[in-house]
Amino acid sequence: MTNTEILNLLHREVVPAIGCTEPIAVALCVAKAREQLGCEPQEIHVYLSKNIYKNALAVGIPNTGMTGLPIAIALGATIGKSCYGLEVLRDADDRAVQYAKEYMERVPAKIDVDYQAPDVLYIRAIVRADGHEAEATIQHEHTHFVTSTESPEPIPPFERGTGGLDNQELTLREVYDYALTVNPADVAFLLDGAKMNKEAAEQSFRGAYGHGLGRLLHDGASSTLFGDTAFTHILAYTCGACDARMSGAMVPVMSNSGSGNQGVSCSLPVYIYALEHHVRDEQLLRALTISNLTAIYIKQSLGRLSALCGCVVASTGSACGITYLMGGGYEELTYAIKNMIANISGMICDGAKPGCALKVTSGVATAVLSATLAIQHAHADNSEGIVEEDIDRTIHNLTRIGRDGMSRTDDLILDIMTHKKMEN
Repeated sequence: MTNTEILNLLHREVVPAIGCTEPIAVALCVAKAREQLGCEPQEIHVYLSKNIYKNALAVGIPNTGMTGLPIAIALGATIGKSCYGLEVLRDADDRAVQYAKEYMERVPAKIDVDYQAPDVLYIRAIVRADGHEAEATIQHEHTHFVTSTESPEPIPPFERGTGGLDNQELTLREVYDYALTVNPADVAFLLDGAKMNKEAAEQSFRGAYGHGLGRLLHDGASSTLFGDTAFTHILAYTCGACDARMSGAMVPVMSNSGSGNQGVSCSLPVYIYALEHHVRDEQLLRALTISNLTAIYIKQSLGRLSALCGCVVASTGSACGITYLMGGGYEELTYAIKNMIANISGMICDGAKPGCALKVTSGVATAVLSATLAIQHAHADNSEGIVEEDIDRTIHNLTRIGRDGMSRTDDLILDIMTHKKMEN
């Protein structure tokens, strides 16, 4: 890929988002359909791929104190603006939320899982009022409308399996070479995103969000075990930001590849490490570029949604960014990735929820460990599991398992989650 193509890819995949991107994308789709209808819907019917449904069941919706799809759909139908993209619920103040709660009682949405959906990321919203009907469909990417009442002709789809990311895949060498040669001013927005994510973490330290893991680590409740160290600070800030967004805090985060948690896990470990070690901005920007692009590269072949937890992908990016800040070069980056893939490659995604902070913490802790080993030239080698000598083949071994081998796992996860809900 050319440098211009890579920069465009970064700008497209690293964007602000408010709330978990799956229910937010559903709200976005409903908002678009309502805009085409021209009035408040009297009926709403949404069809979702299993991966969208799985990730929207238990996650907090910003500023509502509620979880799940019904309130997200109601907000999309009442105050959502599709022009805001993944910040579609930006206007969800207390008054709007109260109205949406009343609206969802009057107009309960019908929600169906489409097991034959044409893509793992698929949302179709149909709205009706006074004998009129409108609809919108999102596919491949969280903000990519393939049809709407306004534009009923299908937009040519992306190549199946890429999850909407560029068909022309990166290589790790391209990631590294680009990061070391890019004009820092061109990627300054990555530092802005890291600061945005740090602010989300700091909000979690001031309140009760999720399981409170970030606040616990930040406040020193476990200092006798972990100590007041850079490692503890990295964990506290990263899982703190996850605590806030999974619990519905009304704070934006900078996402990566359609996921706020992935954006947090790409940026904050690298940023907090840099702050702790007084790294100059240019070096930090190159490290953030390595981290974000590595995650994007892995997602190119994995797809946006899968049964493989996204924190594995994002934390692999931060392992590379931290390795670079520790003084590592391309060879050491390959070692860090091999250590990550040898360790947490089997972590499942069982939906977005407050417990994601635990998985993020596991991923980031492994990233720091992997980077530290890589600098010592200690790494998993060709004889171990799915690791190969060639780093790009090793990465594709991981994504092949997540994309193809774990498809049945996704079905089982959803079956367990939905039956658990029914039993309760």
